Amino acid sequence: MSDGKITITDNGPYVIEMPAEIVDSQGKSYADDGKRKIILCRCGQSENKPYCDGTHRSIKFESNISGA
Repeated sequence: MSDGKITITDNGPYVIEMPAEIVDSQGKSYADDGKRKIILCRCGQSENKPYCDGTHRSIKFESNISGA
C-alpha cells in the first residue's frame, strides 16, 4: 500500500491523496486540516491558489497528458 498518491487529471487539477506535505517555494507549509484529499490548481487561474476553485472549466483549460 502506498503512503500517498498524486493524480494529474486531463484538463483539470492535481488530486493529492494523503498523507502528503504541501510546501510552497518560500517554505510555507499548507495544513491539510485532516483532509484525506486535496485538489491543487494546475491551470494557474484559481482565485484560491494553491487550491483548485474550478476555474479551469470556465477558461476551458486543456492539458491531456494521458499516454505521454
